[in-house]
Amino acid sequence: MQYSNTITLHVWGRYALFSDPITRVGGEKFSYPVPTYQAVKGILESIYWKPTIIWVPDAIRILNPIETESKGIRPIRYNNGTNDLSIYTYLVNVSYQIKAHFEWNMHRPDLAGDRNENKHYFIAKRMLERGGRRDIFLGTRECQGYVEPCKFHEGAGAYDDAPPMPFGLMVHGITYADENDEGQMYERLWQPVMKDGVITFIRPEECPVIRPIRKQRTKVFVQDKNLQSCDDLYQEVTQDGLD
Repeated sequence: MQYSNTITLHVWGRYALFSDPITRVGGEKFSYPVPTYQAVKGILESIYWKPTIIWVPDAIRILNPIETESKGIRPIRYNNGTNDLSIYTYLVNVSYQIKAHFEWNMHRPDLAGDRNENKHYFIAKRMLERGGRRDIFLGTRECQGYVEPCKFHEGAGAYDDAPPMPFGLMVHGITYADENDEGQMYERLWQPVMKDGVITFIRPEECPVIRPIRKQRTKVFVQDKNLQSCDDLYQEVTQDGLD
């Protein structure tokens, strides 16, 4: 790519739930103290996504103190449809700054004709200004999030002068079949450390633990059938009349 194609955004919400998979075995959920790489990538994909590009989160800044709140939830039992009682532990009053960029998905040569760097970047910035192309969720459907453009490191943060804070072994994310040439889904783990309120993400291929999950087929996209071309979408967003 010719340019960095970097965006910076502020994301916030009343609740967030970035589930630690270890705590889900018994039907209950407990949030990680900070978002995972995959959760941040999901926020970016809700702002704007096409299979032509891959979002790469670079860093996240934690603005508010890390606080939790437990709630009694009545999920539905899968075996008989009745209600059960579980305790979900959410993060509360979350606020983050995110820095990220997109790259071409080189594992999709069938979409090479959709690689217009300038138009994708313009659309991404436009969708960020509009609050996202789809609803923003902070880890799960019941945790609504909101986004807006910002300058990274702008304003004060709760951990600006704090000593380094390690979070132990955490899920980094999932590599899906359309992001590799093996027809395989992988899970990635790493050990993030927050320094001065900022977590710098490593790239997926740099994760120290990468484990196969299962085989997966790559979804087929056909332009003008289940894929809108970048040119058509660019024309659409430049004529939305919202300026």
